[in-house]
Amino acid sequence: MTHYKLAFLGFGNVGRALAQLLLRKRDELQGRYNITFSVTGIATARHGSLANPSGVDLTGALGLIRDGQSLNLVTKTLVADAQDFIQKCGADVLFENTPVNHASGQPAIDHVRAALEAGMHVCTANKGTVVHGYRELSALAEKMGRKFYFESTVMDGAPIFSLFREAIPAAQLKSFRGVLNSTTNLILTRMEGGESFDQALSYCQEIGLAETDPSADVDGWDAAIKVAALVTVLMDAPFTPQQVDRTGIRAITPEMVAKAKSQGKRIKLVCSAQRESGAVTGRVAPELVPASSPLYSVEGSTSIVQFTTDVLGELSIVETDPGPHTTAYGLLADFINAVTR
Repeated sequence: MTHYKLAFLGFGNVGRALAQLLLRKRDELQGRYNITFSVTGIATARHGSLANPSGVDLTGALGLIRDGQSLNLVTKTLVADAQDFIQKCGADVLFENTPVNHASGQPAIDHVRAALEAGMHVCTANKGTVVHGYRELSALAEKMGRKFYFESTVMDGAPIFSLFREAIPAAQLKSFRGVLNSTTNLILTRMEGGESFDQALSYCQEIGLAETDPSADVDGWDAAIKVAALVTVLMDAPFTPQQVDRTGIRAITPEMVAKAKSQGKRIKLVCSAQRESGAVTGRVAPELVPASSPLYSVEGSTSIVQFTTDVLGELSIVETDPGPHTTAYGLLADFINAVTR
């Protein structure tokens, strides 16, 4: 039986869903994988931080946050900032889930670097660390004999990066197409039902799928950074969101959606990339998708990606109605893979 000390840097919806999943899977982790765990630190932007290498009460911490109280109430180890937290938490594994910086990946890259240098495995849902720091952080992880895993950065818990890393070795990715942003897909689906763009967006904000400032979704930045992450890792070609030819869905009108529907087509915000003559190009833009396409049937917040490789032809992965719980599962899978492989 191997015991691991875990720390959470960022404890929003995803971090709390992961905590609940770990508690639910505790017996299975022990019985199936010979893994036991304790939590030695939780750092949040809104609810304070706690760090105790001897272990903290995870259930109690969840309760404090649920009741709107500060974690500082139950710790004697005060932390100044994220870097201080990483040094004081004494963890074996860090779950880095701070907000994404599309432009630079900071400060999350610095967090991951510090954790790896301190001898921790790192599992993250932060796309910025992959797009802007993949090669550096992967090389550092190898040097330190640790793992830097990021399954939840694209399509939540669906096995995309681990698929290419483990299940289909030596497969060369030629291109991919997909619907990778849940918010825009739900907006377009509701517009097909007669809602205006603003009405559909408001609904997404009401259910917590879209932020108060929805620009990352509706202007295509979230989709672009996911394209960049897939290209960077799976095509081994460093790529940034700024290199993606990007058009969002703000200009899509109910009339355009209705016209597409009358033609037996649907408008989707399609993410794509391909390699031609050694050069990789990436694109995010609304497209008219015919009924013959696998992308046509993807409704609501469901996502899909279709890979074209040199060995398997076309291979599609679909994730239905993702949320914090599926992102949390990707982090749990990364944790298990990091410590057992």
